[in-house]
Amino acid sequence: MPQQKRVRFKEDELQVKNLHQLESAAVYGALLIVVGCGLLTSYLATTLPPALTVADLERSPNAFIAERAWASLKTLNDMGPKPAGSQANEVMAYEFLLKEVQLIEASKHASQQLDLDSQTVTGAFSISLLNQSMSSMYRNVQNLVVRLVGNDPGHALLLNCHFDTVASSPGASDDGASCAVMLEVLRVMSRKPVRTRHTVLFLFNGAEETMLQAAHGFITQHPWAAEVRAFLNLESSGSGGKEVLFQAGPHHPWLIEAYARAIRHPFAHTVGEEIFQLGLIPSDTDFRMFRDYGEVPGMDFAHIANGYRYHTRYDSMDFLSLEVLQRTGDNVLALTRDLAECDELAATELPTGETVFFDFIGLTFVHYSVSSGRVINVVVALLSIIVPFVGFAKTRFGAVVREVTFGLVGTVLGTVFSIIASTTIARQMDFIGKSMTWYTNTHLILGLYCCPALLAHCFVYLFLTTFYTNDKSDLSLGQMTQARLVGVNVFWSFVTLAATGAGYRSGYIPMVLLVCSLAASTVNNILRAGRTQRRWIYVHLTFQLPALLWSTNFYNVLVQLFVPITGRFGGTRNPEVFISLLAAVGTLLCCSYLIPFIGQLRQMMNFTAKLSAWIVFAVVLACLSPIGFPYRDESMAPEPTPQRHYVTHTFRVFHDEFGLYKSSDAGYFFQEMDRNTRATIEEFVVPGETVTPMRQMDSCQKELFCALPFYSLWHQMRFNNYWLPGPEPVYDNMVTMAYLGTEQLDSQTQRLTFSMEGSIQSSIVVGPKEGVQLVGWSVLDHVPPPAKFSGRDGHFLFITHGLPGKAWNVTLDMRYDQPKATGELVDIVVTTKFWEYHHMHTPDFEQLLARFPSWAHVVPSVAVVSVFPL
Repeated sequence: MPQQKRVRFKEDELQVKNLHQLESAAVYGALLIVVGCGLLTSYLATTLPPALTVADLERSPNAFIAERAWASLKTLNDMGPKPAGSQANEVMAYEFLLKEVQLIEASKHASQQLDLDSQTVTGAFSISLLNQSMSSMYRNVQNLVVRLVGNDPGHALLLNCHFDTVASSPGASDDGASCAVMLEVLRVMSRKPVRTRHTVLFLFNGAEETMLQAAHGFITQHPWAAEVRAFLNLESSGSGGKEVLFQAGPHHPWLIEAYARAIRHPFAHTVGEEIFQLGLIPSDTDFRMFRDYGEVPGMDFAHIANGYRYHTRYDSMDFLSLEVLQRTGDNVLALTRDLAECDELAATELPTGETVFFDFIGLTFVHYSVSSGRVINVVVALLSIIVPFVGFAKTRFGAVVREVTFGLVGTVLGTVFSIIASTTIARQMDFIGKSMTWYTNTHLILGLYCCPALLAHCFVYLFLTTFYTNDKSDLSLGQMTQARLVGVNVFWSFVTLAATGAGYRSGYIPMVLLVCSLAASTVNNILRAGRTQRRWIYVHLTFQLPALLWSTNFYNVLVQLFVPITGRFGGTRNPEVFISLLAAVGTLLCCSYLIPFIGQLRQMMNFTAKLSAWIVFAVVLACLSPIGFPYRDESMAPEPTPQRHYVTHTFRVFHDEFGLYKSSDAGYFFQEMDRNTRATIEEFVVPGETVTPMRQMDSCQKELFCALPFYSLWHQMRFNNYWLPGPEPVYDNMVTMAYLGTEQLDSQTQRLTFSMEGSIQSSIVVGPKEGVQLVGWSVLDHVPPPAKFSGRDGHFLFITHGLPGKAWNVTLDMRYDQPKATGELVDIVVTTKFWEYHHMHTPDFEQLLARFPSWAHVVPSVAVVSVFPL
């Protein structure tokens, strides 16, 4: 009996039964497969190797023992927050690490040579981020450097961690765990009877959170730095989980080859490197210092799981495990051993170039050169279009091309309207004050944004089916669907080729999808299954399983990475739109090769109605139930997801052009870390009062950089911070900048000399007035471009003190067009920032801090701001 053809779609009851049509259960089965793949990749992402204990030493004497590293981590964790300059960092943490290294030295094998050096270093450098530059000065910060001497001592591999933390965080993951891992790697390697070929340096640096300063001090001033040929930087932007390789090189493919040889548990993606380099992650690492100032290639590793706890009180051992240390330690030890023996470390000339690298859900690691990647991408893109056409060799070409065009147009329009649908809902959620409802319960993203994106794809296909299906086509419905799948191939081929042509190595992501589709088409051609009723579908779905594992893994990793980051995104950018775009892209990646089957469903309207109901249900849950509340503390959930707050009790004192007191005021400075910061402050902390946005303050119109306590230039310039007048804080010390005099260098240049005193974290903003330029200073041998804020240019200098030091002089060379009167040359703002000085917290400040809800992580500080016109 001949098959009946599908007529133009009007309503379900008008469809003519076709042997190629699918029951509604098929779509639910497909969604279950997608969800199942997502759950499987999520499980694999959290699976860690079993931890070894001291009891395993006899069986594995050369293995990494997580229990010993755990003991070191516990000591560092129990010291609490360790910001640079604090007693906990400069004395307690440093002396503990020194003692541990001395114990390792005492237990090393007789054939090993272990050298130890304590570096106290002072220096300065300029740094640029987000198109704004600043200068960074450090004084008497500490490094502990250990050298495990190799047989070829002239070439060394460097391992780096930092033992300082941000204020209010014990820093168990960032970066105490890395230091504990390095101690255990040193212990294991020092007990081997045979030396490694190359020297291995272990740098425990004491000032990373203060803009990477201690690493700069080592790589530019330590005598052993000249030996370094490669480095491994161990970092964290989360708390636990697997460490990801997210930067490598640059331009040194041999490092990736070493990773491929050595690593037992790979987790590495080129796209992570490109995301980081695009500035989408508001962090930086010591990788920058070694790369830019030492010109040394290396690899950057970080834990990214549970980024909610990063830089909070929850970054503690309570939320880590022995298995985390074991996995990281296994990988670092294996990679260190490989690099310490490799030829490349001693080579004078090495091949250069960029590499494409990625793992497949942690099971295997793939890497190849960018030039090979271009060839692979182009070949796969072309074959994914050509090979399916072989299966249509006996079919009218025009009919096939029409359906291929249908599939391409459907995918393009579906993508466009899915983005419109998801971002529209996102804007409405933000408008009604329900931003970040998915922050804790990320599964809400599926209902709020993934389902609307999928629904948009469905409606596009229904629209095209209704108005553009060819009733006279000689293709069966199954063949139509196969041709439309070729249209999806054309879409992803264009994306792959566009990314490749633009120089993005992450074109491998859609390329893998094309490989899976190409494999299915090839098998169907060999089996001649394209004209069968169902067999071609089973082949297609079989090869879609690895594609779904691939795409759902990317969705899980991106959600795991970016959702916590929205908690420190600032309030100026709408996180709803950002996450909705991520969801729309994730939906396209996961479902693009399933959507063409919509045309084969008998009751498509029934499915879209149910999908719409799920969207409504998700919106109701997000807006009207506790599930949609963004934040949790440890009493509300086993995995806390706090809201971040930085509150500075500030005293501002203004001077006249002669340096005499003019006026002063005081208040509380709130930093807006996410979209809900202001609502939390005005609802819980100062109910009935309204905080003033920073840019609306009178001082922002009159004073340089608003005369506010800036310490992190980029964050505070970008964020909408707030001010609340209040009583004066208590402070018992401060950084002073005493004017010593002026020297006329030439007819248009004056040198101002100041004496700086005070070993506390501080910052100086130098703002030349109209017609004046800062052309030289004693901080650096050059003057970086000024930062721009609130209509004024200012040269920002960030200063960190490790150990206390003596006073030092600073000179500023000011050049002007016309002679300037006193007070018309330059404005100077000096800020002293007190972190972890709890004895300075007044009763009023403590009461204000106590009003924050339990799910808020509050970082309090005290600041004194002094303003001088000269």
